[in-house]
Amino acid sequence: MQKRISFKAVQAFEAAARLSSFALAAEELFVTPSAISHQIKLLEEEVGVRLFHRVHRSVVLTDAGRHYAEEIAAAFARIEAATRNIGRIEKSDILNVHSAPSIAAQWLMPRLARFSALYPDIDVSVHASTELVNLTDERTDIDIRYGPTPLHPAGTLVLTLPPETIVPLCAPALARGEHPIRALADLRHHTLIHSEICLVRWREWARDYAKIELDTVRGPRFDRSFMAISMAVDGIGVCLESLLLAERELEAGKLVAPLGLEGPKVSGYTFSVLKSREGLPKIKNFREWLFAELSVGSKWRNYTNGGR
Repeated sequence: MQKRISFKAVQAFEAAARLSSFALAAEELFVTPSAISHQIKLLEEEVGVRLFHRVHRSVVLTDAGRHYAEEIAAAFARIEAATRNIGRIEKSDILNVHSAPSIAAQWLMPRLARFSALYPDIDVSVHASTELVNLTDERTDIDIRYGPTPLHPAGTLVLTLPPETIVPLCAPALARGEHPIRALADLRHHTLIHSEICLVRWREWARDYAKIELDTVRGPRFDRSFMAISMAVDGIGVCLESLLLAERELEAGKLVAPLGLEGPKVSGYTFSVLKSREGLPKIKNFREWLFAELSVGSKWRNYTNGGR
């Protein structure tokens, strides 16, 4: 293995080349001129090239030395810039979270300020998509997915998030409008908004849970829950959605659950991380915070028959 060049020798050369003087370089580095001369001689022997002409009591860079000095100066400038910027730009750990779009938009993003307040040295980067990610390439720390769990590489820890309750939701004005919604049969007078990837869709809900016949063929369809929720807020119709995802709209009074807050429960979301990395502080802290937030919930998700 090739011997490493002494950084002390390179430092001595850079100072001498920049100041055109062994004496001034020695003064800057708090050593003697002979120490500078010794370090540069070692460097010349190491690289096999003369770097300075010794002319009487002065020194002049050789052509090779001048070229080397330019490269070294650029390298030192990069080191200086990196050192200056590390506290300002890179003081934090960066946690890369890949998430299903709807839980990212409807639930995670509104709460990230709480996590940042608890852990100011961790910057969270969220990428929302339905694409499959490879946790082993280390570009993604955590994967939050919805639906069937894909085949993960060996050594992956997969945790199931708490179940969601799925209920019909609509704007308050629609619920008490020309055709008020007080019973299951009243849904027949309203447009049904479909979330195509929801694990409980209108057809299954009507057949298996509500035991009612509904026209589930018609109505606008979306492949993202946040779109269906947005349409319901706008008063277009009734969506069948998760209380978890619609929490903000319910709290703000933009949506109501006209038929109550009880419904089928599904465990659709998973949290995946490599076992070899789960102990990293940024991942461990986020995991504990996330599950704590989900366990606390709100009055909407904590509803019981004796509740609201």
